[in-house]
Amino acid sequence: MMFSSLNNLLEHIKEVERDTIQISQSAQMKLSNFIEEKNIELTDEATEALQYQDIVSQQLSATVEAISLVQKSIQIFAHNFEADEKLIDENSLKLRKKLDDVLSEAKAKKEAFSGNVKDSSNENEIEFF
Repeated sequence: MMFSSLNNLLEHIKEVERDTIQISQSAQMKLSNFIEEKNIELTDEATEALQYQDIVSQQLSATVEAISLVQKSIQIFAHNFEADEKLIDENSLKLRKKLDDVLSEAKAKKEAFSGNVKDSSNENEIEFF
């Protein structure tokens, strides 16, 4: 089903973003540890660059949350769609049976009331049933 494929694609994107967040955080920790071990004083630009890396991780986390909300909405829609589709199928079958019954009854009435022309030797007569 299309909804399942879409959900799988979104789940893959979330996994990639989570992996990217982990790599970014790991890189930031390694860099921070290196700076601390070497007792390096950071310039304003270097501090800003480290903050940007943190902002990227936060934005990726926000994207993961947004994707999760979209997935939840898709799952609700898919469930309702499947329920509606099942209901439509059931109602279509009921309607088809009713129409078949009406057609059968109409044909039976036509045959019962149409009459037959009967040719007898003495006279032509119409016989109704």
